[in-house]
Amino acid sequence: MGAGNHTGVSQFLLLGLSDDPELQPLLFGLFLSMYLVTVLGNLLIILAVSSDSQLHTPMYFFLANLSFVDICFISTTVPKMLVNIQAQSKDISYIGCLTQVYLFMVFAGMDDFLLTVMAYDRFVAICHPLHYMVIMNPRFCGLLVLMCWLIIFCVALVHILLLRRLTFCIGTEIPHFFCELAQILKAACSDTLINNICLYVATALLCIFPLTGILFSYSQIVSSLMRISSAVGKYKVFFTCGSHLSVVSLFYGTSLGVYLTSTLTHSSQRSSVVSVMYTVVTPMLNPFIYSLRNKDVKGALGRLLSRSAPCP
Repeated sequence: MGAGNHTGVSQFLLLGLSDDPELQPLLFGLFLSMYLVTVLGNLLIILAVSSDSQLHTPMYFFLANLSFVDICFISTTVPKMLVNIQAQSKDISYIGCLTQVYLFMVFAGMDDFLLTVMAYDRFVAICHPLHYMVIMNPRFCGLLVLMCWLIIFCVALVHILLLRRLTFCIGTEIPHFFCELAQILKAACSDTLINNICLYVATALLCIFPLTGILFSYSQIVSSLMRISSAVGKYKVFFTCGSHLSVVSLFYGTSLGVYLTSTLTHSSQRSSVVSVMYTVVTPMLNPFIYSLRNKDVKGALGRLLSRSAPCP
């Protein structure tokens, strides 16, 4: 079979972060460590929230969902990268690549949605405290999360169906450590105009609108904060929002960094290195941010670890 267009291409080549053989053991150890820390940290958050009745509130319900999504998010990309480094291979099957694209879009979108929902939760708690438990009841919180899953499932499916109609050349190389939609579109051998339009529309809907919602929520929170005369009251409001603001800043800051790097440098390898920040580092830091800045979570983790510790 020739080297022309091939609609039934069986695999792609992931070029990874570096071709230097001497760096491969270092990359393997580094990413394996970050992966294990991420899974363990987020799993502890989930266990603490589910086992401690004091954390059975809307804010911690959304936090547990965020931790679950972060585990799935990093598990979509890093294990395949580790397998390829260990096997000294760059292959990923066509179906495996499409699956990775789909799952990556789902969990990245859910991260975005959950951060927006958590901002709305803080807005209701601070600006409408007397109606908080009525508005943020368990049924409504569950419906919010379910609606987020349904929306992102459908959006990601549209991209996969459009991706299926493209043709690729045999030996297609993807200059990344995972199958990213934008890089796959650049590697396609057929017209990608419709795919790119859908990508830009989805980016606007899934990034700009949620970010606008977060900014609106915090503008209202700041407005309420200015009306509080007590310094203790202002500190309490800031304390309840500090962890969420840190995670939002980390998520959007690293995402914006990837976008600016890819736009200004036009270097695919440099963009893939920068993308490590929001695909690996952000999910790893989230549980530390919430556990170190939140005394309720620290207390729940302490009780959880004390119960699991062996008796002397």
